[in-house]
Amino acid sequence: MPSMRQVRARIRVAKNIQQITKAMKMVAAARLKRAQDRVQSARPYAEQMRTVMGSLANAAGTSVAHPLLEQRTSIKRIGILAVTADRGLCGSYATNILKKTAEVMRTCGPDGTAPSPEDIRGIVIGRKGQAYFRRRGIPVAAEFAINMTGTTFGEAADISRKAQAMYVSGEVDVVYLVYTKFLSALTQQPTAVQLLPLQTETESASAGASEDALFEPDAATLFGEMVPRSVDTLVYQALLESVASEHGSRMTAMSSATDNAGKMIANLTLVANRARQAAITKEISEIVGGADALRS
Repeated sequence: MPSMRQVRARIRVAKNIQQITKAMKMVAAARLKRAQDRVQSARPYAEQMRTVMGSLANAAGTSVAHPLLEQRTSIKRIGILAVTADRGLCGSYATNILKKTAEVMRTCGPDGTAPSPEDIRGIVIGRKGQAYFRRRGIPVAAEFAINMTGTTFGEAADISRKAQAMYVSGEVDVVYLVYTKFLSALTQQPTAVQLLPLQTETESASAGASEDALFEPDAATLFGEMVPRSVDTLVYQALLESVASEHGSRMTAMSSATDNAGKMIANLTLVANRARQAAITKEISEIVGGADALRS
């Protein structure tokens, strides 16, 4: 059995850890509220952007082409835009998104096969993803840090323009976006979507689109502005979802750590009380034994 001094030292350490995890939980909860509000504010815009792009594509038909809508006949080089985490202490958040990234890389080749690492180009957001790509020898075309306090549309546009430039130049034939979709503070869903070539929902928009639609300005100019903007919006929404997911996962993890520290303190306190009681009983026994020896 450990000594009283050792038990008390462990109790002090557990209390210090509990204070740290409780503070981290409160910080994550405060940031989660702001991040969740931003996600909910941005979702209607992203949904409306997809609807508008579907309507425009349906109205224009095949008369207008754009480099970001062009489907490649053969896919050899794959681009992976992965939104990961910068820090740990967020439960299984980083592990889950990296597992999803690995799953995409195993199935994104021709006919659902796994391409060789040399045919993959990474655009990585977050230090966890950067280390993951380097360990596996996958070339990283660009690295970005994720802004956990307030991601801006300009930051998302910089990331998106890098992916667009790689696709237009032919460096990659397709680009996949891997991020974590925020459902609630307790539930986050790793998600992978095709970013480029941009897929327009022409089927769902066909019912509301007119065959005699008039474009002002002309369709080519309109598509030249709207298609890159739509890609920027997808990346921006993915960043907001990932930031909210990380805050939610960290708050949940720190809440569990705080509760576990409290249970550890209670158990150690019980051990300390038992050791103290045993020491007192031993001293009383020694005193009684000494008194009996004197009387005899």
